[in-house]
Amino acid sequence: MVTILMMIVAVQINAFTVVIDAGHGGNDAGALGAYTNEKSINLKVAKKVAGYLTAEMSDCKVVMTRNDDRFVTLQGRADIANKAGGDIFVSIHANSVAMESPGRTTVNGASVYTLGLEKTAANMEVARRENSVMMLEPDYTTTYRGFDPNSTESYIMFEMVQTVDMDKSIRLAGEVQKQLKTTAGRKDNGVRQAPFYVLVKTAMPSILVELDFICNPTQEKFMDSDAGSTKLARAIANAIKNYRQGCVSNDVTQTETDTTPLPATETTTMKPTPEPGKLLYKVQFMTSGNKVLPDGDSRFKSLKDVEHYRDTDGVVKYTVGAENTFQGANKVLREIKQLFPEAFVIKMIDGKRVR
Repeated sequence: MVTILMMIVAVQINAFTVVIDAGHGGNDAGALGAYTNEKSINLKVAKKVAGYLTAEMSDCKVVMTRNDDRFVTLQGRADIANKAGGDIFVSIHANSVAMESPGRTTVNGASVYTLGLEKTAANMEVARRENSVMMLEPDYTTTYRGFDPNSTESYIMFEMVQTVDMDKSIRLAGEVQKQLKTTAGRKDNGVRQAPFYVLVKTAMPSILVELDFICNPTQEKFMDSDAGSTKLARAIANAIKNYRQGCVSNDVTQTETDTTPLPATETTTMKPTPEPGKLLYKVQFMTSGNKVLPDGDSRFKSLKDVEHYRDTDGVVKYTVGAENTFQGANKVLREIKQLFPEAFVIKMIDGKRVR
């Protein structure tokens, strides 16, 4: 018999923790518009997102890095997220370009960033601007161990960051970007990659949202308005709910109850499966964006016979093992977790992942 107490305990155990980060705050106004500032827009949208999630997701716990106009360090934001054990981290911002940029008052569109090393000039400009907040802190060079947000050389430290959550981050970013276009009516500037400090330091799938450009008077008015901020918040909340539902539907790391193969995604693998049509269980342990790492790469650590496949989101994902049963794969998983704690079991047929 299922009691109310048992139901409450189950909800608490399975709580989905969302960390909402309203960028900037306090003495850090962020980007400036004609009459308002970024920190105010960020907080307004963030609080509405939190309200939607709390009201509409019974299993959701929302943690805010700030609820009011206060300054929180970049490291402090990551610390809040990590201490809360967040399942996802969503940092909310408004974009801008330099005063001398042509078309400054007409540029528009939303972008969602994941951690990455595609150092295009535009992406690095945004990352430098957001990371430079740390320079408002006293003795920031000590806190951030000499990291200079304006030095290209400083970003080399990010290149060895383990990206075990990259595929989840990209999936979440894609959901948010889609909703910003369809629900909030924003121009689609795409999902991008850049080395944001808060994305590096948060131990969970993490994204940074640029709602639109505050330097464009029309977009500033939209973001600051009640109707506009509501649409933006609704879009982000919808995306988080869709992402959460996908996590529940695709979870293969807990108990295996159905071994009937589902339709496969269009992916490729490094090595062909020996027996065509045979369901195999493998351990996925890391991803590498859209680039394939060479055999024997140091990031594989001591693992041998590493295979890879490219999932429908374009992300290259790496696996080891090829077991006939879920129980067998779990034995492999226990060993792999010593090197890659975020590893999990997936199902594959003919080198294609099935869900």
